[in-house]
Amino acid sequence: MKLAVALLLALAAAPTADLRYFHYERSIAAQAAGQTCAVLDATVFSHAASDLADVRLYSGAQETPYVVRDVAPVSASQAKIALVNAGRRSTRTVFDAAMPAGPYGDIDLAVAGQDFLATVTVFGGSSAADAKTRIGTYTIFDFTRQRLGRSTVLHLPPSTFSYLHFEVNSSLAPGQFMELTMKRAAASEPRFIPVPVSVAWQQKGRDTVAVFSVPPRVPVDRLLFDAPPEPKNFSRDVSIEIAEEPASREQQAQPAAQSGGSLLRLHSERDGQRIDEERVYLDPPRTAYDRATQWTVTVHNGDDMPLRFAALHVLMLQRQLCFEAASGSTYTLRYGDPALDAPRYDYARWFTPQAGAAHADLGPEQTNARWMARPDQRAFTERHPALLWIALVVVVAVLGFVAVRTARQLNTSA
Repeated sequence: MKLAVALLLALAAAPTADLRYFHYERSIAAQAAGQTCAVLDATVFSHAASDLADVRLYSGAQETPYVVRDVAPVSASQAKIALVNAGRRSTRTVFDAAMPAGPYGDIDLAVAGQDFLATVTVFGGSSAADAKTRIGTYTIFDFTRQRLGRSTVLHLPPSTFSYLHFEVNSSLAPGQFMELTMKRAAASEPRFIPVPVSVAWQQKGRDTVAVFSVPPRVPVDRLLFDAPPEPKNFSRDVSIEIAEEPASREQQAQPAAQSGGSLLRLHSERDGQRIDEERVYLDPPRTAYDRATQWTVTVHNGDDMPLRFAALHVLMLQRQLCFEAASGSTYTLRYGDPALDAPRYDYARWFTPQAGAAHADLGPEQTNARWMARPDQRAFTERHPALLWIALVVVVAVLGFVAVRTARQLNTSA
């Protein structure tokens, strides 16, 4: 009973949405009745509260339920799968893998050893005896000695075979294949929109360095490099350092995260086998920070000629705000009231994206002409914590004085 009363009091005390306290607004013109989606850009994220908790949609003064959805998330679920029945068959190394239910795409083979080139033919079926449907032939390689990188990923088309059979045409032994990592196939390709930043390029020794600042709360999901035409083939390690910008001039930037990866481009023919592998993007940790962050992206060129990139594109995954629109109605997206908690709508529970959903554009951001700062409704002690400590010190001092005086009186009377 006490818990229920406490919850009711907490809910009663929670701030409610009020048009006066939204600092920013943007218009949305619905083109037709029914499900309508608008893409949220970096400006919304930078001026709204964390996780878009204060975003509200209005038709006039009426709040309209909505849901925010990612369009084809970048990160896919992965699973490590043991290899079975490994052995040699004539000049080929063979092994099998039992695959979990559901569609999957890329497969990354864990291969021990360096400096190898091999072709892998993959067959699928419903069982070990039935794995005879040819899926494709793929090239894996490790050119560490030539400083041209390594690739052991098989880019399978979306597949649902419950059993895979592999035949490797090379001198690699069965024991060098340890396991595979399966990646779930995305229903569609991810869509990205640009994050407007200014990239400054630097050359530190033989390292190529890009530095840029990202506004607070704006997610960064991909870094896409415009690689130069020369050299035609390259492999470069990349490190990423993210630091939160200080809250004041007296403070220093605080390291927030580090990550890395590699850029690779290899178009060549080796031992009669054609190799076409290109990976010129990185997917950094998907984390947004409450303060602006400074990103330092370092391309380590080693002893090779430094790469001179034409551009670095900072991208965020497309996120859509979807709602049920009335024909001919105009809606207003409002945000910029950090006191609000995230809304909870029934609409978000039964929402199903429709292929034919209408698209709506966000109008330019404007400051709410009626905006006023929300009154501070915190308790007096929360708004003035220093006074609580001062009062505590005074009380301790008074008690100490009384204790000393009482002790002296007792000594005098004795």
